[in-house]
Formats: sequence, C-alpha cells, structure tokens
Amino acid sequence: MARPRGPRGDAYESSLFDAAHRSDPMLRQSIPLAERMRPRTLADLAGQAHLFGADSPLSRAVEADRVRSMILWGPPGSGKTTLARIVAERTKARFVAMNAVLAGVADVREATSAAREARKFEGRRTILFIDEIHRFNKSQQDALLPQVEDGTFTLIGATTENPSFSVNAPLLSRCKVYRLRTLEEGDLVELLRRAQSSTDGLAGSVEVDDEALRAIARLAQGDARRALTSMELAADEAIARGEGRLGVDAIAAQSEHKTLLYDKAGEEHYNVISAFIKSMRGSDPDASIYWLMRMIESGDDPLFLLRRMMIFASEDIGNADPRALEVAVAADAAFRRMGMPEGLYPMAQATLYLATAPKSNSCGVAWQSAQKAVRDRGALEVPMKLRNAVTSLMKNEGYGDQYRYAHNEAESFARGETYLPEAIVAERFYEPSDRGYEKQIAARLAWLRGVRPEVAEADEKKLGE
Repeated sequence: MARPRGPRGDAYESSLFDAAHRSDPMLRQSIPLAERMRPRTLADLAGQAHLFGADSPLSRAVEADRVRSMILWGPPGSGKTTLARIVAERTKARFVAMNAVLAGVADVREATSAAREARKFEGRRTILFIDEIHRFNKSQQDALLPQVEDGTFTLIGATTENPSFSVNAPLLSRCKVYRLRTLEEGDLVELLRRAQSSTDGLAGSVEVDDEALRAIARLAQGDARRALTSMELAADEAIARGEGRLGVDAIAAQSEHKTLLYDKAGEEHYNVISAFIKSMRGSDPDASIYWLMRMIESGDDPLFLLRRMMIFASEDIGNADPRALEVAVAADAAFRRMGMPEGLYPMAQATLYLATAPKSNSCGVAWQSAQKAVRDRGALEVPMKLRNAVTSLMKNEGYGDQYRYAHNEAESFARGETYLPEAIVAERFYEPSDRGYEKQIAARLAWLRGVRPEVAEADEKKLGE
C-alpha cells in the first residue's frame, strides 16, 4: 500500500482514519476509537486553553502558517501528536513525521537532503515532526542543530519527559517549549460524550451513564487516549453481552486497577519524592503517608525511600528530636529483616513520626557554615594549647601548654576556654532553634557561651553594630 500523501503531494504520516475508512463501516471499526476521534482542528482540542485559546499566540501561528521550531512537552494523551497533525493539515510547508524510537541519524540526513532540495528548487519550507524526541541520544539531537539554526526545516518535537533533562541545551535554546497540561476530568467527560454520539465514534450504539463517563475520566488520569480506549473496550463488552447501556459497574469491572503515572528514572519520580519530602517538612502526616504509598504502589525501591527518610531525619529535624534519626535507621533495619509487605509497617511508622516531629535545620546550617569558613579561610593554624605533644621536641616547642583538661574543672567545663583558631575564635556555626529538644540545647549553650570572655566580647560588639 502506498504511503498516505498530503494535499500537496508530500509523504507524511496522516491520520489513519481518512475518508475511505469513514465510508466503509468494516474499515471504520478496524481503527481504534482514540484514532477515529482525534481532533482535526484547534477548536476540537480538549483542554489546553492556555495554549490554544482563540486569541493565543500559538493558535494564531498555526492558523497563519507561521509555526516556528518548538518542543511540545506534556503527559501521554494530552494532545501533542494531535497538534502536530493539525499543523500538517494547516501548513503550506512540506510536513515530514518520524518517531525517535524507530528513526536515526540516517533518517534525519535523508529529511535534511529533501528539505534543502524543496527550499532550493521550489522555495518551500519543511516541518519535521519527531515524536518522542527524548528517545534521541545526544549525537542524534546534535544532528538536528544545523538545520534548525539555518532554517532548513522547522522542528516540532514531542516529549513526555522534562526537556530540561531530555533535550540537549543547544537544541532547547533554539526551540520554544510549550507545556501541555494533564487533561481535567471535565475535559475528558466532554470528549467521551462526543465519542459516544459521533458517527466517527460509537454512533450511539451504547448508552453511557454520566456516572460511568466520570468513572472512565477518573481512571484515565488525564490521558485522552486511555479514556477513549477504556470506553471502547467496555462498550465492546456490553455489545457482546447484548446490553445497550454502560453503567459504572461495567467500568469498574473492566478496569480493576489504575496504572499510576510514574517513571522511576524520569521527572515524575522526582516530582513525587519532592512532594513526599516537603510534606514531611511541612509536618503534614496525611500528605506524607499518601506520597509514600503512591511511590510504593508505583514500584519504587523501598530502600531508596528509607535512605531519603534517614537523610530527612538529620537534615530537617536534627537535634530538635534526636530520636528521629534512630527511628529512621530502625525502620531501615526492620524493613531489611521483614521485607514486603510487613516492612510497610516500620516505613509508615517512621514516616508519621518524622512528619509530626519538631523541625530544625540547624545541624545543616552548622556544617555548611563551618565548611564555608574552611574553604574561605583555608587551613588556619591549630592553637598550640590544643596540639598533642607526642615527642619531647614537641613539648619543648610548647605543644599542649596551657591546655585545661575539662574533667578537672568544675562541672567538667573549663570556663573561658576557647577551641577555635585565633582568627575565628568568636565565630558561631551552630545556632539551635527554640523547638523540641533544641530548646534545651539552646538554653545550655547560652550559658556555656556566656561564660567565655572572647565570645561574650564578640556578642557585645555585634550588638553595638
């Protein structure tokens, strides 16, 4: 079979559902419902009003055939490929489509050669659409740079991955990025209603309850293709049973388990772990346990999650509740002995403990401040009194002279003694918060620091400033 041809004789991957299929009922049913209902104009697109509103810059560019190189970034089923096909129908340029899973540098070179010939001999530009462009490696993406820069072709790339991570910076700088949002439940319900009554869709062969439509939309999680496929499968099952009505029970039976949008190596992984950490930091146990189970149900590595919880215990709680680290470490040890599913108990216990514990980042501020002092001031000389005299020569040089052994002092504290290098003797790196156990630490530290003359003098100077 010959490849589909565009209205100007250019080969491109057009919609499978063309006029020939519409006129033949048997052929029509061989095409998936999601393909039959693919929008053919911007007005038919579901959602994405922020990009495709009547007076939006992108809509005007498409209608006026002034499309520039762009990256369409959005979740599955949000309309990326549909938009590219609408551009194919509207543009006067040659339209060439390829999928990054199947294509390579040789295909890009072939498209480049054809585009140069069309521009040279016909004065026509070329639009190159690359679906799943994040699948191209660095060298493959680099092969696109010269052509995009000199205008040999206009690039439209579609990706479900964050372009900041999946598209090379030089290519990204030459393209406008458009973010497509997950479709709202209402958008999907409207799309399903249209498909239920349209002659290109189910043509009213099955009546679908409003509650069933909403159930399909919820299960689809913003994916139009998934929503239409789910309705088609449920409708086929109903017709096979001789039923003319599709209720919510049939939808529940057809889709017993939601497929969670989650990629352990992609952006969504980092989005969800970020939500988990920020929920614990915000002391919200309900959100914390939700995001924990979201990651577990999506197949994330429990040991990775436990490691992040141990980090959190020190980074965000610290000495406000010294037991937090013990709880996190104990959860890690318990999980390694229990495994799944019983290991979820210590994981959940630790999550709830960390979320409700008093918070302090003073430990992190302390070591980062000390690290900065080391890097800024270099290796300052160790005071002679703190040096260890392990040879007679060192003793003669004064190593350890005037050192006061704390346990020989009242309350095991050498009043007025200092331990930092002379150049930074008055510096403070640890400032405990007034929350949890650190409140007690702060009170004791105020007393300890107050009896050191060098520190007290420095404090008075700072107050004077």
